[in-house]
Amino acid sequence: MEGYRAEESLGFYIGSVRSRLINALDVKLAPLGLTSAQWLVLVRVQARPGCTAAELCRCINTDTGSMTRMVDRLEEKGFIRRVRSQEDRRVVHLEMTEAGKALYPQVIPPVVDLLNVHLQGFSQEELDMLIGFLKRILANNEISFSGS
Repeated sequence: MEGYRAEESLGFYIGSVRSRLINALDVKLAPLGLTSAQWLVLVRVQARPGCTAAELCRCINTDTGSMTRMVDRLEEKGFIRRVRSQEDRRVVHLEMTEAGKALYPQVIPPVVDLLNVHLQGFSQEELDMLIGFLKRILANNEISFSGS
């Protein structure tokens, strides 16, 4: 505790990296008419067709109001659509439209380019270790908050 310095802490660095990646991704995706937050929703809907907004909220760790606005915008742009469940009319599933499916491959190159720039100088082994460390932090978070 005595040696703790916020500006030198892991949390500070993780937050700074996240913030800078989001800002840079917003710039990279602007020509495609997307924000980084909308991109994340598209990625999840592509990976899990038929998911619900509530599932996305848990996955992305965002509130329902923000998610509703993002889904509204992506629907207005014609990239995703809401589909009522046939089994339970209260449930609304999300799926990619043809326009969304066509857009998706265009989104990958700017994202990969951005990550490659930020990961310059890292060996594959170092990258694998970094990802492993971050996964461990996330797993520890799940364990520590599963009982609350």
